Amino acid sequence: MERKAYKCVMLIDGALPPGIIANTAGILGITLGKQIPETVGPEVLDKSGSLHLGIVQIPVPVLKADREKIKEIRKRLYQPEFDSLVTVDFSDVAQSCNAYGDYIAKAASVEESDFTYLGIGICGDKKSVNKLTGNLPLLR
Repeated sequence: MERKAYKCVMLIDGALPPGIIANTAGILGITLGKQIPETVGPEVLDKSGSLHLGIVQIPVPVLKADREKIKEIRKRLYQPEFDSLVTVDFSDVAQSCNAYGDYIAKAASVEESDFTYLGIGICGDKKSVNKLTGNLPLLR
């Protein structure tokens, strides 16, 4: 992974309540970490010898957009020019389920066009990520 040419962002619906925003960011981060483990650095020892697990080695800006913009970007990610990007989404379909098996069953019964995305995480070529998200503000 060439860090200068690589970018990772989270795009979250800024109208969501703070607890749902935090939950969405956590879920996206865990899933992205599984998909691209090379972004997580090695364990670190502090001066007193306590161990700290490795954290992500690149910045991950959290951006905001409304649900329509998130859906538009998610749709664009299906285009061949964005095939190399690692993308994870978190939707109302997933958020409404308490067990993963329920999510699998519910997702299979809902058309993709009916998903409402709470957030998406995108990692890969910096130019491609910027093409999709470069004009979006930070979530504050």
